[in-house]
Amino acid sequence: MAAQEFEELAETFEFLDDWEDRYRHVIDMGKSLPPLDPAYQVDATKVDGCASQVWLRPMIQGAGPDAAFEFEGDSDAMIVKGLIAVLHTLYAGRTVADVGKVDALSELGRLGLNDHLSAQRSNGVRAMVERIRLVSAEAAAG
Repeated sequence: MAAQEFEELAETFEFLDDWEDRYRHVIDMGKSLPPLDPAYQVDATKVDGCASQVWLRPMIQGAGPDAAFEFEGDSDAMIVKGLIAVLHTLYAGRTVADVGKVDALSELGRLGLNDHLSAQRSNGVRAMVERIRLVSAEAAAG
């Protein structure tokens, strides 16, 4: 189950011949993200478990399980900011109920990310996914 934007990203990754090209593409995606307002770069939005500084600011529109999930994010590391952008293609615009149904690690595996990220980066991605799932589950519960 993947959003159309993520499907397009997966297709792009199929055309990129090697991991270095994919890595550059992820970094470019991060560069296209707007910076997170420093007012939101606080402990409440910081993601623990990441080697880099990572902040995710959820923005839930509506109430209950049909509320729309959106988020902003930022990092002090360009590759991590790119990974935030990848997660954005996977989750943004879904309902909070649907966010919990996404098998993010499997979907990210389609991009080959599991095989090419360091253990620390992989742990950081898992931490970001868990934060997204937790926030959306809380919103779905009301």
